[in-house]
Parts: sequence; structure tokens; C-alpha cells
Amino acid sequence: MGPYRYWFFLFVLVLIVIEGIWVFRKRRDKFNLKESLSNTVILAGYILSKALTVGYQLAVLGFVSNFAFFHLPENGLVFVLAFIATDFSYYWFHLISHHIKFFWAFHLIHHSSKWMNFTTAYRLNWFSALITPYFFIPIALLGVPPLYIAISFSFNLIFQLFLHTEAVGKIPYVEGIIDTPSAHRVHHGRNPVYIDKNFGGVLMIWDRMFGTYQEETEEVEYGITTGQVSHNPFYLVFQGFIDLTRGKMDYKG
Repeated sequence: MGPYRYWFFLFVLVLIVIEGIWVFRKRRDKFNLKESLSNTVILAGYILSKALTVGYQLAVLGFVSNFAFFHLPENGLVFVLAFIATDFSYYWFHLISHHIKFFWAFHLIHHSSKWMNFTTAYRLNWFSALITPYFFIPIALLGVPPLYIAISFSFNLIFQLFLHTEAVGKIPYVEGIIDTPSAHRVHHGRNPVYIDKNFGGVLMIWDRMFGTYQEETEEVEYGITTGQVSHNPFYLVFQGFIDLTRGKMDYKG
């Protein structure tokens, strides 16, 4: 985001403060200080990991683009197509991350929190960047510029940041069309009716097309089905891999 990143971080900080005030006034039981501090440490590690791996990710997509069937021009229309295609690929990446144990080891950290607030959004595995570019190879082979894919994926994740809150109820007219806080609360639920639902990043039409959409119909219980894990950020980052080697990857969340 160049020089705008500082303003963006300031904007996010203001949102976190506003949400914190709302929580303490309305739903004090929906906030845990240890959890939020742990999430902040995880974010710091994730930012460092991205700084170290962004070149690797672009290199993977750039190498694949050399074998593309054709090359699309860099213009506004192609960027829109790239954004939609990236969101479609993200849907499958997200769904696979819930159904294949190896990929769940990376994704588990994001679902292991029992709380839902803006700090939960950046509860991301430090090593996920090692696997994410491979899910977007089909788009690169179709001639989409690698930089457009990277920017689209970044916008996708930024959009999802604002979905991790209980301060916003259902939004009329757009539920089931685009991802909303309500739809994303469902995704984080461990209620039987909510497990493995709403995988879309920006658009919910993929979930509707492939039968994974679920409306929020009951209060959400957050976290994985085995319950509370830890407030230790380092354990949370490596927990999925430890469980994978021990064969303890049968739970969902």
C-alpha cells in the first residue's frame, strides 16, 4: 500500500478501539485481553514472515506465468477479472484448508480462538505464505499478470479483516451475495450446523454454487471442537504441525 499503509494501520487501530468500547459496554464477556495480546504477537510475526516471503510468492507466480497459454494486458478490466478469479481460487484454497489435514495444520491457528473481534482477523500462520501461491497457479497459466494476482489476494485479506466482529449484525440485501460479519461468524462457529460453511473471501456466490453457504441462525460458539487451546502465540503457530505429526487432526472448526 506504499505510503498509505500507515494511515491504514491507524484506521484499523481506531476500529479496534471503537470495537473495544462497544464490547465493554454491551458484551464484556466477548473480550479476552490475553487472547488479544497473543493475537498481536502473532500479527508481528506474520508481518515479518510476509516481508521475507513476498519475493518468493511473486517468483513462483512469475515462473509459472512463463508457461501461460497467453498473456492478458494490464488494464482495469483484466484487474477486475483477476480479482474475481483470485476470489474463486481463494474459495477452493480455503475449503481445502479445512478438509485436508496438511493444509489444516496451517489454517488451524485462525480458528482456534474462542473470541471474535478484529484482533482475531490477523491470527494467521507465519508459514502459510509457503503454500498459498500454488493455489493461484491456474490463474497465472491463464495469463493473468502475477502482480494482479498478488494485489487481488492482498485486497481479499484486507476485506476479510473487517468481517471479524460481533459489533455488526446482518446487513440487508447483501447477505448471501458478499461476505459479511454475519456470514463470517458462521464460518468461525463450531456449532454443528456451522462447521465447514461460508468459505468465500469476498463473494458468497461460490458458497451458494457449491452448497457450502449457511445463514447465521443461532448464536455462534467460536473455536475448534476440542475447545480452548492456549494463549501462547508460539504454541498456537506450531500447534497444527505438532498435532499433524501426532495424528491428532480429526477435529473441525
